[in-house]
Amino acid sequence: MPSKSKTDVESHQEHFHKKRSYLWKLFAVLCLLVMCFLVVLSYLGNERKLERRNSAISLDDYSRLQQVVYWDGPNRSITNLSMSTSPTHTTFIIENLKESYQTGEELFVTVYAKNFDNKSKNYGGDFFQAKLFCSKTKASVFGEVVDLLNGSYSVRFLLPWVGEAQVAVRLIHSSEAVQVLKHHRDTDSGKVFFNGYYEGPGPNKPRLSETVMCNVKWDKNGLESMGTGDCCCEYSDPRTGETWLCQRPKLLPCSALVYHSMGGYRNPLTNKEKMLMEQANKGINGDRSIIKIFQPHENETTDVKEKCRPGLHTPVPAGFYLNDVWTSFVCGTRHFTTQTTADCLKDKHIYMMGDSTIRQWFEFFVKTVPTLKQMNLHVPYQAGPLIAVDVENNIDLHWRAHGVPLRTLKTAFANLHYISNEIDDQAGGPHTVFIFNLGPHFTTYPLDFYTRRVLRIRKAVLALLQRAPDTTIIIKTINTGYKDIFGSDWYSLQLNRILHWAFQDVGVYILDVWQMTSCHYSEENIHPCPVIVKNEIDILLSFICPV
Repeated sequence: MPSKSKTDVESHQEHFHKKRSYLWKLFAVLCLLVMCFLVVLSYLGNERKLERRNSAISLDDYSRLQQVVYWDGPNRSITNLSMSTSPTHTTFIIENLKESYQTGEELFVTVYAKNFDNKSKNYGGDFFQAKLFCSKTKASVFGEVVDLLNGSYSVRFLLPWVGEAQVAVRLIHSSEAVQVLKHHRDTDSGKVFFNGYYEGPGPNKPRLSETVMCNVKWDKNGLESMGTGDCCCEYSDPRTGETWLCQRPKLLPCSALVYHSMGGYRNPLTNKEKMLMEQANKGINGDRSIIKIFQPHENETTDVKEKCRPGLHTPVPAGFYLNDVWTSFVCGTRHFTTQTTADCLKDKHIYMMGDSTIRQWFEFFVKTVPTLKQMNLHVPYQAGPLIAVDVENNIDLHWRAHGVPLRTLKTAFANLHYISNEIDDQAGGPHTVFIFNLGPHFTTYPLDFYTRRVLRIRKAVLALLQRAPDTTIIIKTINTGYKDIFGSDWYSLQLNRILHWAFQDVGVYILDVWQMTSCHYSEENIHPCPVIVKNEIDILLSFICPV
C-alpha cells in the first residue's frame, strides 16, 4: 500500500477538524432551538393553565388583549427634555371648517405634535384628550383621538346639540412621559406600599403590637424586593389564588395580623423623568372658531330609543351633556326623581363593591331617598362595610371596599374581601343587583396582575349568571382624575380597556364613566362632582329599571 505524502495527511487532518467544528456548531444550534421550543412550550402551557383557571380565555383572546393595551412610543432614546412633546408648540386645526353644521354631523380635527425646539415629531404615543363644548349651555361631548403613529393625531367629534361649540384639546402626557409611566409600572410596582398591624399577647402575656410593611406577592416588577423564604408571612386566598405578603413581625406570629392600612409612597423618578411628568394636563393651542350647529330640516334627532339591556357596546361618544344633563347614546336612559329612584330600588338587594368612587353612589342613595336609613356597623367609614335599609320599600343597600391592595385608613384586615368571593357567595335572582368597580388602587401594578384579578371576577360572574340568569350585574369603569406616577389617567385607560375586553361577551351592563368625567367642565377629580354623580346614577337606575 503506497504511503501518503505529508501534505495529504495535513490536508486530511484540516478537513477533519473543519468537519468536526461544523458538526459542533450544528449541534449547538440544534440544542438552542430545542431549548427555545421548550421555553415557548412552557409559556404556552402556562397560558393554557391561565385560561383554564380563568374561565376559558383563549390564546387568541389573550393576543387580542395585547393589541388592546398596545401603545406607540418614541423610536429613539430621549436624551433631553427638548426632544419631548411641547404643549406650547403643539397645535390643532379644524379640517374643512364650514360656516354651519347640522346636528348629527361629524367634525374632524388634526393635532400636530411638536417638540420644545418647535420641530414636528415623527412618531406617536402622546396621550391627548379632546372635547367639544359650549360654556353658555353647559354642553360638552368627548372626542375620539386616533394616533396616526407619525406625530399627528385625528380627532372625531359628533355634533349632538343645537347651538354653538368650540374645540378644546389637552396634552395629558407626552409620549416620552408615557414611557416613564410604563417603565415604572413594569419595574417599580412596590412604590406604593402598605402597613400590616399585628396584635397579640407577648411572651410575658402583656399585649404587643407591631407594624410591618406589606404588599402583593409577585415575583417581578420590583415587588420581589419584599423578600423570599422565611422573611415574610403569606396570606393566600384558596379561592382566588391571590397572596398578600407582609414582612414577618419580630415577636408575634403570622396569625396575629389584625389591621391593614396604606403605608406610603416612594417616588422613583429621576430629575429628567420629573421634568417630563410636570408637563401633564396642559391645554394646547389651536383653532378657537365658534362652530354653529342647527337642527336639520327633517327634524332628525340623536336620541337613542334602544332599551337598556346587558351586553350593549359603549360607542364613542357614549353621550353628551346639555344644561348639565347627560344624554346617553348607549341606550334609552331617563332621569330619576326622588320618588322614581325609590320606586326603582323597591324590593331590591343592592350590593356595591369597589373603591370610594362607587361609595359615592351609596352616599347619593342614602342622601336622596328619605326612607333609606344607614346603620352604624361601628367600622371605619372609608373601607366599610356600610349598609342602609328601607323597611317601607323593602330595600337593602350594601357597600364594601374590594380586597387588597387598598389604599385606605387603618381598617380590619378580615373585612377586606375579594370581589370574586363575594360574587361566589351570592345566590342571585331577579331582586339582586351586584355593582362593582376595580381600578384606581391597581394603577401601579403590572397589567398581568390586574388581568388575573379581572378574569377571576369574570369567572365568578359567569357562574352567578349560570345559576341565576336574572341577576343584574353592573360594572363601573374608572373615571379620569389622577395625572401622576402613582395614578395617571394613562394607567386608568389601560385598565378600562382590560375591563371591556374581559366582559365584552358576558351578559353584564358596563357603565362607562370615562367620557362623562373627561369632557365635563368641572375641575377634574378622582371623586367626580355631584352633577356628574347624579348623571351616573340616572344611567345606573336606567340599567336596573329599563323602559
